[in-house]
Amino acid sequence: MTHAPEPAFKLVDVFASDPFTGNPLAVVSGGETLSTEDMQRITRWLNLSETAFLLPPTQDGADYRVRIFTLAHELPFAGHPTLGSCHAWLEAGGQPRRKDVVVQECGAGLVEIRRTGAALAFAAPPLIRSGAPSEQELAEALDVLGIDAAAVVDAQWVDNGPGWLAVLLGSAQEVLAINPQRHLDRRVDIGVVGPHAPGAEAAFELRALFSGPDGGLIEDPVTGSLNASVGQWLFASGRASGAYVAAQGTCLGRKGRAYISQDADGQVWVGGATQTLFSGFSGFSGISGPR
Repeated sequence: MTHAPEPAFKLVDVFASDPFTGNPLAVVSGGETLSTEDMQRITRWLNLSETAFLLPPTQDGADYRVRIFTLAHELPFAGHPTLGSCHAWLEAGGQPRRKDVVVQECGAGLVEIRRTGAALAFAAPPLIRSGAPSEQELAEALDVLGIDAAAVVDAQWVDNGPGWLAVLLGSAQEVLAINPQRHLDRRVDIGVVGPHAPGAEAAFELRALFSGPDGGLIEDPVTGSLNASVGQWLFASGRASGAYVAAQGTCLGRKGRAYISQDADGQVWVGGATQTLFSGFSGFSGISGPR
């Protein structure tokens, strides 16, 4: 009789410059016996921005499948869970079908992740919503951020799954100075970006703000999905070219770095460091008790 593998747990630091400076991701593998409700409960208990669950693929060409959960709901795609899940899958002995290219199956479809030595970078998925926000949508976002419309250089929907609305300010200092609202009566997913001075170690500073399940506003340490879609916007608008480094997490005491590039075919890639900091067996194969 074949038994399902015992679920294993890894805590991966993604986009970090040094250990404990990036965005932590919990990755659970061998959880085929877990229900959707189980996965959501585990995610809420861990209280990280996202938790990823590795599963066997169901689509041709995929090396593995991942389900990604926030504290409030499941996501079709997210960036740091993509790099962190790939790292955990490879570290557990996963062998991709294609040399130096891993194909992840997720709610948004198939996502390619290229491997150069120990470095990983995912191909930014197509946007599912783009274009300028309405005056009301922008006004609501600025109300959350606590800034005046005169400070906005540009704004765009850059939604590749989570729902991002990006606001471009004149400088990184303006981005870091934002003091947003802390409690909301509606769901928001807002990214703010501003350029650093020429010659700085990072070209742009980003902040990612989204609403939690209890109405509180959460700031994400480093956000791959936002960096991906903002990169597509910056390259398309001529504000960036070739490759650049984005800094994120500064206001949280982190030192996240995302490496954004665009290849000759126009594909945007998002790379960053990945490192397992804790691992072990989870001790469960399913969850019993009250729902």
